[in-house]
Amino acid sequence: MIKSRLCELVGIKYPIIQAGMGPFSNNNLCVAAANAGVLGLLSTSGLFNKNDQPWIYNAFVDSGEANRDDDMGTAIGKVIKRTYRLVKDQGGIFGINVMVSAELREHAMVMIDTAIKIREENPDIKKHFKVIFTSAGDPVGLKEKIKGAGFVWMHVVPSVKGALRCKKAGVDVIVASGHEGGFHTSWEPVHSMILLPAVVEAVSDEQTLVVGAGGFCDGKTLAAAFALGADGVQMGTRFLATQESDFHQIWKESVVAAGDRGTLVARGFVGPARWVKNPRSEQHAKNTLQKSPGVFLGSPDDYSTIDMSLIDYEIESIQAVFAGNKEKAMMAAGEAAQRINDMPKVNDLVQKIVTDAENILKGFCNLTDSSK
Repeated sequence: MIKSRLCELVGIKYPIIQAGMGPFSNNNLCVAAANAGVLGLLSTSGLFNKNDQPWIYNAFVDSGEANRDDDMGTAIGKVIKRTYRLVKDQGGIFGINVMVSAELREHAMVMIDTAIKIREENPDIKKHFKVIFTSAGDPVGLKEKIKGAGFVWMHVVPSVKGALRCKKAGVDVIVASGHEGGFHTSWEPVHSMILLPAVVEAVSDEQTLVVGAGGFCDGKTLAAAFALGADGVQMGTRFLATQESDFHQIWKESVVAAGDRGTLVARGFVGPARWVKNPRSEQHAKNTLQKSPGVFLGSPDDYSTIDMSLIDYEIESIQAVFAGNKEKAMMAAGEAAQRINDMPKVNDLVQKIVTDAENILKGFCNLTDSSK
């Protein structure tokens, strides 16, 4: 069986993280992933949309056994307690993914404070609810709150510069996310083959682990991550296209059907985003070239400078997914979508990934001649 420092640190069976994907909830996916022996991450971004995108918020609280009139802290608290109840008997390990960008910082603190309170109230939950995963913002200043409460702290970055910032902040596990990744991706197109070993060389040591993200979807890519020096991988798109995934069926089917060269980059809510290629997203890419060219030039812009019709187009497209309107729908996915052609159960997927990776890693020994 493959074991890595990630397994030892978090207590998971396999060195794989199921990404905390949004905008829809992944409450049921997280449970399935945790029970399959990997780290399950709850998305929390759906809680930001109660007023402007209620269809996302309602789906989040409904699937998490919360109430639509709950405040943010109460809702995430109920989702965490539900997840614990459904994974504890099988020893599942889970965490929450919290966006900590400046505009969301206040909301993020509510979620982190709620997580800390729940662990303090129920000591047994500490055996299962172990991780706070932060993203989309600066990690500096969060160490005392997160690690002081006993959580393993993970943060995702798209660059060596970002990884060094995490190192300064005291992050336990730095997730290096290559440009292959789905939905929100970096302004500069540095891919996993370059980014991951560079981050490993820059920050990996006895106190700091590195995990690869972006393009990882099977045993081959898991084995490749270890060859590049990683302690494990995070997979998003691959877990999205599973039977237990909470994402809308047309979103999951679009990933399975994507095929060769099946994604493109266009504007997203917080910058560049990778979408499944279809007529709607192709038009969005054309609009992006005209109205937010920095997406393709590596020059960041924000809501104060871009034409907000791009954001309105995206919101309309996400709502179309929820409504099952394929004509107007856009679905995000990583480049790995072109290598995904089925929709298995999560446990079956994990077992195949791990078995294939083990066989590949054993085969590496045959590439060297021990007699010389």
